Amino acid sequence: MSTLVLIRHGQSQWNLENRFTGWVDVPLTDKGREEARLAGALLAAEELDLAKAYTSALVRAQETLTIVLDQLGLAGLETERDEALNERHYGELQGLDKTETAEKYGAEQVHIWRRSYDVQPPGGESLEDTAARTLPYFEAKIVADLDAGRSILVSAHGNSLRSIVMKLDGLSREQVLELNLDTGVPIVYEMAGGGTALSKRILAP
Repeated sequence: MSTLVLIRHGQSQWNLENRFTGWVDVPLTDKGREEARLAGALLAAEELDLAKAYTSALVRAQETLTIVLDQLGLAGLETERDEALNERHYGELQGLDKTETAEKYGAEQVHIWRRSYDVQPPGGESLEDTAARTLPYFEAKIVADLDAGRSILVSAHGNSLRSIVMKLDGLSREQVLELNLDTGVPIVYEMAGGGTALSKRILAP
């Protein structure tokens, strides 16, 4: 048995400004850094024997991971970065204010882009597209480590992590649309072989 920890990055500057972020490299806010520190403190109390960390190619997830590992005294932990764990790419919406975007395209259309499973925004990815790149990487790399008995920490993004949670929790396409992951809140799974989750805990502050 091994442990898998998933954590969405702390609040970023564009989260604060209510903008579509996607693959744009935006740093954490002071609040986001504090969220990461608190997540690290919560995980320290768990006394996990982490063997490796995974993160995306984007700085907000990497900065969150760095702060968490510092809190755990694991600054030198083996870490792999890959854009397979990146946030959903929002295409032409990236950088736009969400309220202004709703005024431009209509609230109903923007809601469809944001909350449907398989509808792409202009030039961007649907949640289905995000899952199609995230899950093969998760299964090939992270599940392989878990099956080898290694406990793993993943610092990534709302939609890439929703894809993973969808698989672990056995959620339908409709159920995953209702799933929201808070920034800086660790989710801890106890794992059996083959990527099967035995239990799940959310370490809310």
